[in-house]
Amino acid sequence: MRQKVFDKTFITFAMVGVVNTLFGTAIMFVFYNFLGCSYWVSSFFDYFLGGILSYFLNKRFTFHYQGTDWRSIVKFALNIVVCYLIAYSLALPLTRYALESMYFSKTIVENIAMLVGTGLFMLINYIGQKFFAFKK
Repeated sequence: MRQKVFDKTFITFAMVGVVNTLFGTAIMFVFYNFLGCSYWVSSFFDYFLGGILSYFLNKRFTFHYQGTDWRSIVKFALNIVVCYLIAYSLALPLTRYALESMYFSKTIVENIAMLVGTGLFMLINYIGQKFFAFKK
């Protein structure tokens, strides 16, 4: 099972993910720290804009998916939404709980939660793309 999930596509997914994560995380932190948007709005724009980049990079380079039908786009978008909601809904309360006794400001806690959400998202998103969005 482990080899079936984490095969050679995982390495390519991780490399594409580094590019996509740098792009999306920069957007998220600019929206949060410079534009004054909320945790949810900032992380939404990260995944909305990053999702578009991710679709094309992973479709072509990671999973070598040949289809250009609306079904693959809808499945990809659905996967992104579900993974986003799971990752960021878990990240904020878990980070608040973990840092509860450290008396960090709300801004610091939410910045850390966004990083935690990014990590959670990457793991569950890979599984969703491999076995759902770009399943051959």
